[in-house]
Amino acid sequence: MHQRVELSLRFNMKSINSELPIVVTGGSGYIASWIVKYLLEDGKSVRTTVRSLKDTKKISHLLELKDKFKDKLTLFEADLLSEGSFDAPIAGAELVIHTASPFFVAGIKDAQKQLVDPALQGTKNVLLTCNRVSSVKRVVLTSSVAAILGDNIDSLQVPNHTFTEEHWNTTSNLKHQPYAYSKTLAEKEAWEIQKSQSRWDLVVINPSFVMGPSLSKRLDGTSVEFMKNMLKGVFRTGVPDTKMGFVDVRDVAKAHILAGLTPNAKGRHITSAEVIPMLGVAKIIKENFGNKYSVPTGNLPKALVYVIGPFFGLSWGYTKNNIGQPLNLNHEYSKTDLGLTYRPLKDTFIDHVNQMESAGLL
Repeated sequence: MHQRVELSLRFNMKSINSELPIVVTGGSGYIASWIVKYLLEDGKSVRTTVRSLKDTKKISHLLELKDKFKDKLTLFEADLLSEGSFDAPIAGAELVIHTASPFFVAGIKDAQKQLVDPALQGTKNVLLTCNRVSSVKRVVLTSSVAAILGDNIDSLQVPNHTFTEEHWNTTSNLKHQPYAYSKTLAEKEAWEIQKSQSRWDLVVINPSFVMGPSLSKRLDGTSVEFMKNMLKGVFRTGVPDTKMGFVDVRDVAKAHILAGLTPNAKGRHITSAEVIPMLGVAKIIKENFGNKYSVPTGNLPKALVYVIGPFFGLSWGYTKNNIGQPLNLNHEYSKTDLGLTYRPLKDTFIDHVNQMESAGLL
């Protein structure tokens, strides 16, 4: 009996031929850029998709990698909403790492069009391509802890206020936390498509708020915007008293690669180094950069967040459900299933500030 179980477990493992090209969608993105870089440094051949090959400013860091690693990196144009545009890059590949999805929480005018459609239709488009391409054995999907919880107040409904991979976000919708809603819909759709066939398996990475140095000099990322606001005095009067999970972009990139190349990896993976108050970010910066930046030194009263929060994209609903609420994220499964190790957040924030300084973003 024991031997039969062992054999069936071995049969379910997906061993990827790492000599074949590995596909990374959304290659110019914050996380994807590091995935591409690490794979190339490890001697792998990589195909990555970008929205436009003509937008050389946006993909300049990928063009530099292409120049450095020559024929190991191939760039393809593909659009999340254009059916068939992922056929060429995925053809003949066994491993597809799907990271492409919009991430922004402020300035949303049409949540369906800006967030839900690209996340949901894009995931469908890529995974249905994987259904058509007979070589694909495994898909790694970038989801989010936003697919696990919508607001910190949700933690009052779970044991020890601690979320695990068993939990799903049930409280977000188009009007409230639409980004979290888009990630939840997209991940659920991914699992449905995976269950409809048996050739490729799905491994999901659920990062918390991703921070750390970027390989590009773009200013339009949510993580860069957060750090810029923290450093440039936007929050100098104080920050909301809210807890957040943070994780280093380099650790998230490694989690994706481990998820792709560890044969017995399976399921969802909360990928988060630590949960700290927002003020904790400011304290780390202050301790390491002194008075160089106008970082906040205290929390704002909740009543004041209701008044000024909307100017920073914080709705009343967000304030009500997150300020002063508990939050814990259990990341143990990412360590045991993938062998992932987390670097200290101190290193993440110091490296992020240093990178922004050297890139002239401050």
